[in-house]
Order: sequence, then C-alpha cells, then structure tokens
Amino acid sequence: MKGARIDAVAQMSLLDWVPPSPVAAFDPALMRSNSFDVRLARAVSIALAECGRSREQVADSMSRRMDRHISVNILNAYASPTRDTHVISVPRFDALLGATGDQRLLEFIAAPHGLAVVDRRLLPMITLAETQLKQRELSKMAASLRRAAYRGVPG
Repeated sequence: MKGARIDAVAQMSLLDWVPPSPVAAFDPALMRSNSFDVRLARAVSIALAECGRSREQVADSMSRRMDRHISVNILNAYASPTRDTHVISVPRFDALLGATGDQRLLEFIAAPHGLAVVDRRLLPMITLAETQLKQRELSKMAASLRRAAYRGVPG
C-alpha cells in the first residue's frame, strides 16, 4: 500500500519515553572532592560555562542585582578551586543564581542536607502523593482495627 508505510524514526514507543528528573543537579563525577570550597568553585565554574551567557554578561547582571560592581576577575576567582581565598558569599551566590538561572546551584546546597529543590509547579503532585501514602496507611490501620473488632480483641 502506497502511503501506508510508517517511518520508524517518526514513531516513538511509550517505552522509549523517560520522565524528566524533578531535580536538577551537577554531575557527581565532576563534583568529587573532600573540600566543600573546591566543590563550590566547580559548581560556580560549571554554572558559568553552561548558562549561555558570557562571564561579562553574568558579572553585569550580578552587579545590577546587587547594586555594586562585580568584576569578571572576581567571578573567575570564585570559579577557581585554586583561589581558596575567594569563596563566594551568600548574597553574591544569590546574584549568581539570578544571573545564570541555574537551579543546580540551589541543589548543590540542599542535597547534602537531605533536601531537594523542585519546581513549584510540582508541589501539588508531591502533596497528592504524600496524601495518598497517608491514606493507604490509614486504610491498613482501619482494616487491622476491623479485624480486631470482629475477633473481639482490643486494638
């Protein structure tokens, strides 16, 4: 049949689909170090390299956000693991996050504390999942109490 051929490239199997990760994180292989300062410098370096903006543009954006001059040289120092006397401060880290839009920077701080940074649009789904887990727990408890009640045994 002419025209009935389906192009294998255009046809996608549902089994080929992989859900996007709700958490954005730096590649752990790139973040290996015993020193927090070294890992932080690597995180800054990767965020700067992958944000799609020049370091001059990032420095300018940070300067405007902070209403004080941030130089490219200081950004380079923050991104260098060997410049251990130049660790980025929290306000400058916040400005860097705003300038790069890189969620992985927040995850870098949250993950070691057992927390995850997720997009706010996912919060209702997370709350729903937690509610469903609690609902199953309560259903099991109710079933156990029903069995005990029918046997005449105290809960």
